[in-house]
Amino acid sequence: MSIAVRVIPCLDVDAGRVVKGVNFRELRDAGDPVELAATYDREGADELVFLDITASSGDRETTYDVVRRTAEQVFIPLTVGGGVRSVDDVDRLLRAGADKVGVNTAGIARPELLGEISQRFGSQVLVLSVDARRVTGATVTSSGYEVTTHGGREGTGMDAVEWAARGEQLGVGEILLNSMDADGTTAGFDIEMIEAVRDVVSVPVIASGGAGRVEDFGPAVAAGADAVLAASVFHFGTLRIGEVKDALLSEGYEVR
Repeated sequence: MSIAVRVIPCLDVDAGRVVKGVNFRELRDAGDPVELAATYDREGADELVFLDITASSGDRETTYDVVRRTAEQVFIPLTVGGGVRSVDDVDRLLRAGADKVGVNTAGIARPELLGEISQRFGSQVLVLSVDARRVTGATVTSSGYEVTTHGGREGTGMDAVEWAARGEQLGVGEILLNSMDADGTTAGFDIEMIEAVRDVVSVPVIASGGAGRVEDFGPAVAAGADAVLAASVFHFGTLRIGEVKDALLSEGYEVR
């Protein structure tokens, strides 16, 4: 039985506003997260991902407030990530209305956190966000991809494909795989990276980074993505959710 492909808009939120840049730089304002979320809900988005891109440095209360207001407006699953460092952070986000919580930097710093969250709340609420890029310079990993932090600005030297596999062993229920090379470029998903991760995990994989045209989504699904995520092409009206679903349907994929 094939599972329907999910189409997921991503809201990158900075100080309570949705922003979008290229490779997390030169950010442009893209609107109010609550209004955008409600629009995407109406247009048939299957889920929403909400990333607080300055949470690691900024004020968390803004995030809880926006999550609460967004959750009141939408009736599709809401995944929230950014600055999640503890089981208590997850608890607060779930109470604010999140359905799932994305963990990135804190899981790299202390992998045991993934197991703690999974044991307390269940793997279905835990999404491992993997910001990966192709290795360059002196860095070498067996897959050719490394995990990055700080919006792709800092390399860790960790093999991104191995880290995804380890995340599944530690109890994550889903992998949000973001290509930092492709992020915001609208030049298409990193197909090789999706295939490499799909080969080593059995949990769902969300492909992120690089969507520019309706024709970009099918190849990501063919490579093994269970869900496809995009941000700027939706925020600025280049593509609509329905267009992406129609394109996937025409290529023989089941959508919701």
